[in-house]
Amino acid sequence: MKIGIVCYPTFGGSGVLATELGKALAQKGHHVHFITYQQPVRLNGFIPNIFYHEVQVATYPLFDYPPYETALSSTLVDVIKNNSLQLLHVHYAIPHASAAYMAKKILEQEGIHIPVITTLHGTDITLVGRDKTYAPVVAFSINQSDVITAVSHNLRDETFNTFRIQKPIEVIHNFVDVQRFSRKPIDAFKKLIAPNGERVLLHASNFRKVKRVEDVVLIFNEVNKQIPSKLLFVGDGPERGHAEELSRKLNICDEVRFVGKQEQMEDILAIADLFLLTSEYESFGLAALEAMAAGVPVVSTNAGGLPEIMIPGVTGFMGNIGDIQTMSGQAIDILQYDERLEEFKKNAAQHAKHFDIHNIVPLYEKLYDSVLAKELVH
Repeated sequence: MKIGIVCYPTFGGSGVLATELGKALAQKGHHVHFITYQQPVRLNGFIPNIFYHEVQVATYPLFDYPPYETALSSTLVDVIKNNSLQLLHVHYAIPHASAAYMAKKILEQEGIHIPVITTLHGTDITLVGRDKTYAPVVAFSINQSDVITAVSHNLRDETFNTFRIQKPIEVIHNFVDVQRFSRKPIDAFKKLIAPNGERVLLHASNFRKVKRVEDVVLIFNEVNKQIPSKLLFVGDGPERGHAEELSRKLNICDEVRFVGKQEQMEDILAIADLFLLTSEYESFGLAALEAMAAGVPVVSTNAGGLPEIMIPGVTGFMGNIGDIQTMSGQAIDILQYDERLEEFKKNAAQHAKHFDIHNIVPLYEKLYDSVLAKELVH
């Protein structure tokens, strides 16, 4: 198959999934064309069947804001025509689904029909999509897609509750490359972080308000009172300053390290003992799944799609949003004894295999085949 993938090229969950999906499809012999404004961060290394097309946005004094959506639509038309693409898979509704719709209508004038699959990832529905500025366009472009998928049952339900969607939404869960995250810890690296054998707690996100990173600091503070520990913050964003300030206020800043954005998460997860995810909402919780794939148990909120990947008491625990006391106690329960911690680590790694890339990618291939089969009938 010749497949076009449109995504955000950044560290966010939608971009990570789209890029890893494209790489996996290319390795299975499909021709995959990424169309976005810069090369995706996970698109590293040479894979012969992968092609990258950069969207060039011209700037003119007339425009206060560069017209990216128009430039994307034009680029899609060009790439589809000149590479004989068979279908378009767009990730994140805004502005990709609407740009795909525009490209589709332009191509129809030339007798070319391109089916569009839209995958919903989370904040495109739960945050941005609810904004009155965008809502009508989001709902329309989703409904105009040939097929709609969501990364969790929770997100599917949220979409139906938020918009008047007139088509079914198929749930295909996010995935993780279990083999990639099955790393042995680098002893020298762990000793630098935890020189006296302290437990290592980890949080990774984009540090937006919805992630409640200050709750991570508060939980760690309670854990550290009973169990000597270190806390690693991976990522960056607007709430980082508040987390740093709180750690200084609590006099634990020497135990907390902010390491910024990191591409090789598998090396960092390999030295972690517990992953903390305190979000108000997670459409799926890809960061938690990656942690489990690395054999790291998770203490998280019970928000959004997290209950679809977590098994309380087996892969970790869940608490209510903002319930610092409960989640602190759960973290201590896991970390207190070596044998119990090892049991949780083993369980987490085993459960992550259900979401392994080799189990999920064939579901997308099956979906593509069914869409193309319908095209042949028409």
